[in-house]
Amino acid sequence: MSKDLYSFVFRGILAEEALDGAGRKKYATEEAFFSEELAKKLHFDEIDPKYMEQSKAMLTVFATITAFENATREFVYSVLLEHYKNDWWAKGVQSSIRTKAESRKAEEAKVRWHVSRGDAMMSYLEFGDLAKIMLSSENWKLFESYVDSQDWVRGIFDNIEKSRNVIMHSGVLDEYDISRVGLNIRDWLRQINA
Repeated sequence: MSKDLYSFVFRGILAEEALDGAGRKKYATEEAFFSEELAKKLHFDEIDPKYMEQSKAMLTVFATITAFENATREFVYSVLLEHYKNDWWAKGVQSSIRTKAESRKAEEAKVRWHVSRGDAMMSYLEFGDLAKIMLSSENWKLFESYVDSQDWVRGIFDNIEKSRNVIMHSGVLDEYDISRVGLNIRDWLRQINA
């Protein structure tokens, strides 16, 4: 098997594992990641084909990172809720992070013509906030049984966040970055779900 083919197949397997681990439902690839109906509503075909192809190439990466981020939000929330019960937001999330999220929610509420992220405060956190919450001195004891090294958590989240920020701001990752994202997601999921 050629190196390029092996790399392509390996990336696909990693993406599939990450999505399965995040609880995705099984769909045909085209149905799951590209909708002709939505593309028509969005006038996708009127955009320069060069950008259309770039975005299509990143659909699986975007979907995987999004699924991972949401699964991690749920994981952090469930651990905080189990320990702090209904006080999870006040006691489990640092005040600077709470203030930023509450401000973001209040700003979005002013724009009534657009759908909001929802009522769940976890939806208003930034990706990097999840690691900060887990690694805080108050919460580390809650997460230590899942991951025994703060440096490992920082490394995983720093690596994924770099690629996440490129994708979320319309950038394109190369095959090495995609592989790194896949490996980090796989390692995280295996560690916390063991």
